[in-house]
Amino acid sequence: MMRTELIIRNIVPAHSHGAYTLYLKEKNGNRILPIIIGGFEAQAIAMELEKMKPSRPLTHDLFANTLEEYSIKIVEISIDRLEEGVYYASIICVDFKTPGAPRIKLDSRTSDAIAMATKFHCPIFCNEGILSESAYNENADDEMDFDAPGRADAPDVNPVAKVGNDLARFNLEELEQMLEEAINIEDYSRAAQLRDEINRRK
Repeated sequence: MMRTELIIRNIVPAHSHGAYTLYLKEKNGNRILPIIIGGFEAQAIAMELEKMKPSRPLTHDLFANTLEEYSIKIVEISIDRLEEGVYYASIICVDFKTPGAPRIKLDSRTSDAIAMATKFHCPIFCNEGILSESAYNENADDEMDFDAPGRADAPDVNPVAKVGNDLARFNLEELEQMLEEAINIEDYSRAAQLRDEINRRK
């Protein structure tokens, strides 16, 4: 399985219910992978990138501190697959005090995995197939709208048309609640559709 290393490019507000869009960039290329994440995970990532320390440990700090206390180090995280709009990731750990210790693979939400990658300053990898399907080319973002995670790099993309008629019957408050639920279960494709429809109405 071919994998590509990504780096965090930036995090921007998604303007609905505290959601954020995390942009991951190909380390040695021009492709961008956008992912919608929750506000809590965005805060954890941003605080680490800005080297800000909370007065008391947050959840990701607690997990990182626990691993380090037991001599476990996160060596990489991997975005392994995309199924029905949901990204699946793994955290790869190793006991750094035991020579030759095997690597341990932990299933994780993608947003949590990336937050932990910032804590341990480890690389972020992504299955090449996911990038081929869901990333867009950075050089084209001035000419086209690539606001939604997972959107293909194609010139005929119409964000409104992608929503379909199934959302037309819901009011704005219902759409925002549905967006929050989609983010909570990491159904990024649905979240992107909902956010496009909400932004179109405002």
